[in-house]
Amino acid sequence: MARKKKDEQQQESSKASELLAITRESSRSARSSQLPEQPVLNIGMVGHVDHGKTTLLERLSGKWTDTHSEELKRGITIRLGYADATFRKCGKCKEAKAYTTKEECPICKSKTKPLRKVSFVDAPGHESLMATMLSGATIMDGALLLVAANEECPQPQTREHLMALQIIGVKHVIVVQNKIDLISEEQSIKNYEQIKEFLKGTAFESAPIIPISAQHRVGLDFLMQAIDEHIPTPVRDPNKEPIMLVARSFDINKPGITFDRLVGGVFGGSLRQGMLKVGDTIEIKPGRSVTEKNQMLWKPITTKIASLNSGGAELKSVVPSGSIGVLTSLDPSIVKSDQLTGSIVGMPGKLPPVWNELVLDVHLLQRVVGTKEELNVEPVKMNETLMLNVNSAATVGIAVELKKNKIKCRLKLPVCADDGSRVTISRKIGNRFRLIGYGEIVEK
Repeated sequence: MARKKKDEQQQESSKASELLAITRESSRSARSSQLPEQPVLNIGMVGHVDHGKTTLLERLSGKWTDTHSEELKRGITIRLGYADATFRKCGKCKEAKAYTTKEECPICKSKTKPLRKVSFVDAPGHESLMATMLSGATIMDGALLLVAANEECPQPQTREHLMALQIIGVKHVIVVQNKIDLISEEQSIKNYEQIKEFLKGTAFESAPIIPISAQHRVGLDFLMQAIDEHIPTPVRDPNKEPIMLVARSFDINKPGITFDRLVGGVFGGSLRQGMLKVGDTIEIKPGRSVTEKNQMLWKPITTKIASLNSGGAELKSVVPSGSIGVLTSLDPSIVKSDQLTGSIVGMPGKLPPVWNELVLDVHLLQRVVGTKEELNVEPVKMNETLMLNVNSAATVGIAVELKKNKIKCRLKLPVCADDGSRVTISRKIGNRFRLIGYGEIVEK
């Protein structure tokens, strides 16, 4: 048991270190080509379980993001994974053949030109991990929806993930028809038509569909071309007050480390606006729970930024872009095992309010998504337990008041969010929470 715990600590430490420094190769490539050292956007990997998300990410970035013991044991993604890749283009080759991640063109051996460095967010596809996917989707600027060509389309979580992207407001989606190597050409065409039919009537009806085999690296050049042409770099304002959404938090100190080598806690996520600098004093909300006079309260955490990392480089400052890692002076016990996931980071006194109760203007779907059978969405009931996701936070809310299209929910864990923020709503159907709609925060 002790050895298992030590192994898990080492795996957590290893995965946390990936937030601090992606690969040396990626960093060298960026510096030598005068690319910004920070990735410029976050692209999500979403879709039904075992449709090839993590394999595709490894083919694009060179990194296998499933490193936790349970992920390796079960062969599925459980936690959000991160990796960076630099897309490049050959000046001599034509159309899709020109796209690669290599400094030297694999076809003509010419030196390639860098286009963009991007961060990928690998979201779990299993139905029991929908809350994690919803939290990850809030930091995505675009997404790749993977569909396995050797299965009927849509599968339950294919449908659920597409709806989640639409609700959260991810506008740029590319559908990746993976595993074409496992079926005949005739079956591939049939599956392609199923995908087109599935997309009809959705916000992504005109999304490109790119057939590939991630396993055999077939079609990746066409996919990179589609990403280049259909997922733009977002425009963000570095002059606003900084707002960072925390997606992961870690203790990166390895078991047995001596006191003099101990470093503070690390969290990673996406800076949505503003700028952060080494030495800045920052505030983290909702913070951590404390007990005062037999009452549990949540108090913000204040700390200093010890170092900033993005795109494989240690930086003095970061602007809104892809994923970043922040090393702080916090006691590592505060951040270990994702304890700060769902928090918001910014300047002291400048963050949105913390909510223990939410009043939501509710918009329910007509039918439940994510189940094999079609079920109508019934109105929310008094005292019903709901799963609520806002920003990168997931919490449980109890419906304590119902008024027309508004519900008031008492939260198990508080959240930090602005008025008007969108909140996804899931209800327990059977033994799983299923997405049934969304709400907007309308009052305190």
